[in-house]
Amino acid sequence: QVQVAESGGGLVQSGGSLRLSCVASGLIVSAYVMSWHRQAPGKERELVAVITPFGGSTNYADSVKGRFTISRDNARNTVSLQMNSLKPEDTAVYYCNAQNKYTYWGQGTQVTVSS
Repeated sequence: QVQVAESGGGLVQSGGSLRLSCVASGLIVSAYVMSWHRQAPGKERELVAVITPFGGSTNYADSVKGRFTISRDNARNTVSLQMNSLKPEDTAVYYCNAQNKYTYWGQGTQVTVSS
């Protein structure tokens, strides 16, 4: 059974940092397009960061470029999102996604940034 599970969310002050982790079971993260998405209240889910399989190229939403870093640990079969210089507008539920032939979503982890 394939599962992806996020962790690491929480409450942080503006300017602070958080590191989200996505642990996958039943799939190999290096063979999937792995991405982080977020959804704020009343807004649509949006792509935040993506890392491609094998070569590991990365891409980011303009709103997080220079502040967020996506990375992959093949030995631990995890993908992380390091978030620095957080802003109140980064407040959202953050979701991990694994995409290959099929797409898998985690349950999400809440990130709240206070001003």
